Amino acid sequence: MRKLLLIISFVGPMAYVTAQPSQKSKVISGPMLGQVELRTATVWIEVASSVKSVAVRYWEKNRPASALTRNYKGILGADFNPIKIEIGGLEFNTTYQYNFIVDGTPVPAASFTTKDLWQWRKPAPDFSFLTGSCAYFNEPIFDRPGKPYGQDSSIFETMANTPAAFMLWLGDNWYTREVDYMSEWGLYYRASHDRSLPVLKNFLKAMPHYAIWDDHDYGPDDADGSYILKDESRNLFSKYWCNPSYGQDGKGTYTQISYSDVDIFMTDDRYFRSSDELLDTVDGKPNANKHFLGTTQLHWLENALATSGATFKIIVIGSQVLNHLNRIAESMRYFPAEFNELISFLDRQKISGVIFLTGDRHHSEIVKEERSGNYPLYDITSSPLTSGISRVSGNELNNPARIPGTLVEQQNFSRLSVTGKKGERKLTVEFISLKGEKLSSWAIEEKELKSNSK
Repeated sequence: MRKLLLIISFVGPMAYVTAQPSQKSKVISGPMLGQVELRTATVWIEVASSVKSVAVRYWEKNRPASALTRNYKGILGADFNPIKIEIGGLEFNTTYQYNFIVDGTPVPAASFTTKDLWQWRKPAPDFSFLTGSCAYFNEPIFDRPGKPYGQDSSIFETMANTPAAFMLWLGDNWYTREVDYMSEWGLYYRASHDRSLPVLKNFLKAMPHYAIWDDHDYGPDDADGSYILKDESRNLFSKYWCNPSYGQDGKGTYTQISYSDVDIFMTDDRYFRSSDELLDTVDGKPNANKHFLGTTQLHWLENALATSGATFKIIVIGSQVLNHLNRIAESMRYFPAEFNELISFLDRQKISGVIFLTGDRHHSEIVKEERSGNYPLYDITSSPLTSGISRVSGNELNNPARIPGTLVEQQNFSRLSVTGKKGERKLTVEFISLKGEKLSSWAIEEKELKSNSK
């Protein structure tokens, strides 16, 4: 009996220690770097339901004695606990190091550099950013039977090692399944599960991340404004990304970011969208009741474009905009009332520097649209990151609107770079393979995107 008691007294405490959650298990995913501005930065992490406290500690690089701490004051203990903390009072053009402190224990540090105050002082900085769409991560128990749809996710390690100012996710950033999209818990499960994958860890902290959504990370395939959980999905989106804002009056997710002399208008092509099945025309006229962006968002976009003085004005949309031959009815052209209104607005307002940036198609390409008496419009489509490939077929095989040499039918991401002196700025697009090889490139100068009177 004495031996048994000794064994129990030895094993008991050891069992207790190993039963405690490790620091690694307390962190579900992150840290992720969010919006970084001149004097502020937002950092993100998701923690387990057992966590009692979270804080972020930050300091100027090589000056640990300057460290300050901000505590998270929100609610913890839920099934899913994504956390954002905004840090203010920073110095511009300064590198900071930071780490989260979870239940008193530090999470390994990361860093960020605030924007430079160049306006009225120096030329607009050259910069690059990464972009792409359609990130499918296999989970066999919930996936459709047969060949896995998700491909090599090591592309995110390549992206983590590609220097850039930020990453812009173009939608379908995760794919909800049948077990996910009919409950709020299921929507959170999918976002939490996919964000937690180890292959994303280095990428999430390597640069700031911004995002729009498309149907698969909004809800079911081809989901529109009739989706019954759209408000719950919007709330989730705002918790898992660190955009500067999410629509207006509690509706939609559209917003705007700016970097150097580029304005990026990030639209929401799902929350206000009419069914794809509604008729495009009624009595020979565009169906005014078939919405793509919706009246409120479209007015916001037009006003924001008119206000912008940026060299390049990039309109980001989940679905293609200009492609006449999009065979899956996923182009804005299938919503002719709003398409015509947007294009007419660009003409009559004489907006210079407009480029469309889109995803969804599971291949990459650049489509050009000529305009009478005005510069051509271009639609840069970047897809897929990890989902299956959709090869062009039928009339699209020889699409006359496609810029020759820009069709990429394999996993890829894009790097967009803005370079050059004032008045001679150039936008360069590179489609890059999962191993980092350049697959295709194209460039355009600001003078080629000048409206007649501007």
